[in-house]
Amino acid sequence: MKFVSTRVITADVKRLVTFYETVTGVNAVWGNELFAEIPTAVGTLAIGSDKTVALFGAGSAEPGANRSAIIEFLVDDVDAEWGRLRGQLSEVVTEPTTMPWGNRALLFRDPDGNLVNLFTPVTDMARAKFGI
Repeated sequence: MKFVSTRVITADVKRLVTFYETVTGVNAVWGNELFAEIPTAVGTLAIGSDKTVALFGAGSAEPGANRSAIIEFLVDDVDAEWGRLRGQLSEVVTEPTTMPWGNRALLFRDPDGNLVNLFTPVTDMARAKFGI
């Protein structure tokens, strides 16, 4: 088995794609107006329209309802990312903070309320975990 992507369902695909293009610096690959992907070296963030939910099963996903998952991106310098994104984030949960497990992390919400974590390993143990 190979993990390929996480898909976020939204009522506004263009808005969410634009947000993640800004956060990641990666251009989306559009399948059509209802689906796009933000490909990274390790996995893909897929963004799909709520209009596609019926194809999987009516009511199986609901946009803007996530309260358990965090979308995480490993970055070279979380403080530099904070400087770049500061004025573009509408809801910052935690400004860059060094966590007990050795990552320096910035936590914010995307336009649909999903949690996003940008982090940089800063301790020897954390860097070793990610091969840095």
